[in-house]
Amino acid sequence: MNNQKSIYTLLFLCLAFTGFAQDEDENYITFNDRNNVVHGVYLGLTLGYGEIDNQDAIMGGLKVAYVANQQFEIGFVGNVIYSNQNYLNTLTGQEDYLIGGYGGLHLEPIFFSKSRVNLSFPVLIGAGAIAQIGNDFNDDDIEGELSEDNVDALFVLEPGVSALFNISRYLQFEAGIKYRFSSKLEFPNRAVNRINGFSGSIGIKVGIFNMGKNRYKKKIQDEE
Repeated sequence: MNNQKSIYTLLFLCLAFTGFAQDEDENYITFNDRNNVVHGVYLGLTLGYGEIDNQDAIMGGLKVAYVANQQFEIGFVGNVIYSNQNYLNTLTGQEDYLIGGYGGLHLEPIFFSKSRVNLSFPVLIGAGAIAQIGNDFNDDDIEGELSEDNVDALFVLEPGVSALFNISRYLQFEAGIKYRFSSKLEFPNRAVNRINGFSGSIGIKVGIFNMGKNRYKKKIQDEE
């Protein structure tokens, strides 16, 4: 008997709460739903340091990406790269260095996106070109003429791991490590065959990473 009274009391409270909630909802308009994807876009700048064939290399990059639900990025990345190979070309009497760029599709799944610090695994799939140029040891002038012999195209795959620091809704810092795989270079008297190697980088992203809350309401003004 006591159980029946408890059940009836619980049903009465539920019905009363439901009616109250309906009355409250009539005063609001729902603009979004919790299941909707939260959108974001940003512009990023990166600066990196690494190695090519055991020699120092400096990199810089520009990134534009769309962020889906703060959990996945897709966009475009363009990178420039420079490395002095300290390699004496016996035919020209010059020290060769490498300079070039590559870019392509940027994909980045993000984990722990609701935390202040996130973990992500970016991947770049793209192509570019690298030039092998020499410095004259006598006057340090750079050989400015390029030809088909000292410029070569290449394909690049660059996976990595990054830590993302959410400073605000509009600003994010990143730091990460990547490994660069490249196709074979076809330079005569070349210093290197590929530009494979590890690199570490830091960067800043500026944009809107969350264009709105998953659910929000606006109260309807009472009619006068």
